[in-house]
Amino acid sequence: MSVQIAPARRSVNGPSALYAGNARSVMLRGWRATASTNWLVMVSGFFEPIFYLLSMGIGLGALVGNVEGPGGTEIPYAAFIAPALLAVAAMNGAVYDSTWNVFFKIKFSKIYEGMLATSLGPFDIALGEISLALIRGAMYAFGFMVVMQVLGLNLSWWALLAFPAVLLIASGFASFGMAVTSYMKTFQHMDWINFILMPMFMFSATFFPLSVYPPDVQFVIQALPLWHGVELVRGLTTGAVEMGMLWHVLYFAVMSLVGIVFTTRRLRALFLD
Repeated sequence: MSVQIAPARRSVNGPSALYAGNARSVMLRGWRATASTNWLVMVSGFFEPIFYLLSMGIGLGALVGNVEGPGGTEIPYAAFIAPALLAVAAMNGAVYDSTWNVFFKIKFSKIYEGMLATSLGPFDIALGEISLALIRGAMYAFGFMVVMQVLGLNLSWWALLAFPAVLLIASGFASFGMAVTSYMKTFQHMDWINFILMPMFMFSATFFPLSVYPPDVQFVIQALPLWHGVELVRGLTTGAVEMGMLWHVLYFAVMSLVGIVFTTRRLRALFLD
């Protein structure tokens, strides 16, 4: 009878034990695993925002006509919801990879325990996994931006900055998603992720302007991360650029920083302390 020996826990003393400078290996390992086993699931996520755009933006948009966009300008309804769906594409790609994928690795495959038995530290794992989720979010966003360009829904040259913006959005959701997932203990807990994402998707001024909601509801919506992403991308694709958009950038920068710090500390507490 074979005896399996669990990887020994390594004590953490100093920055070098937290970060070995090899997050790239974690990211590449995850990418190869996804490409060989989960590529169909990854590709399927690319089509979801496109279906919404075709049904709501093109189909329903033919009945709605023009709506008031950022800055009070009249724009086609499809051009109104397309940048919101672009932000959603970045969010979905980043969240799904940094939540369910990470949950499986923590609770079942025990991959992180094996990684931490090597020279890799918690920050290597956090940075590598978040980078992997960022790549998935970037792929979804880039593909959707191409669709927007083909349909003529990028109304300004400022739209070129929409891609760096969605990378920032994906980074924020990936970092925070992995931090939250590290506290999940069962599949039932993971259901809360979809429970939160769906209302945020529907009510972050994705399909309707913020002004249609009561003032108290507007306050809640403006606290949601997706609303900041939608406003940032919508302003860039329509050319309604203003200094106030820097608050959206700061929101996701802080979200990314907080997420990666909490993820690193949580991985250390789970596997090293």
